[in-house]
Amino acid sequence: MEQKHPLPPFTLETAKEKIQLAEDAWNSQDPERVSKAYTEDSEWRNRDRFVNGREEIVEFLRQKWAKELNYKLKKEYWAHADNRIAVRFEYEYQTKDGEWFRAYGNENWEFDENGLMKKRYASINDLAIKEEERKFR
Repeated sequence: MEQKHPLPPFTLETAKEKIQLAEDAWNSQDPERVSKAYTEDSEWRNRDRFVNGREEIVEFLRQKWAKELNYKLKKEYWAHADNRIAVRFEYEYQTKDGEWFRAYGNENWEFDENGLMKKRYASINDLAIKEEERKFR
């Protein structure tokens, strides 16, 4: 049986560990690697898009990182309970036209008993920034 440690129920320590693992995976910009943290039938809401299952996750992330160049993400613990974790995040990226953006948001995560994320709901806002305003390098 496929498992992704740490497993729920989460403590403060294991919730923060899960968050760091997610941050590291997303910063790899490897859609296959990222998708392995989710259940086969995972449900996402990402901005105005609904994504279901690993295959759609991989395709969504391929498209995302083809448009969002020089991507760098930072996630921060917000709260946790049992099999759920809430995070706030910000990331920066550059468009093909050379414009920089910082995206801010919140995510609510729900995990199955094997530590795979079965639900991910993300609310995200973008802010145009100047290159000299970047936080993440």
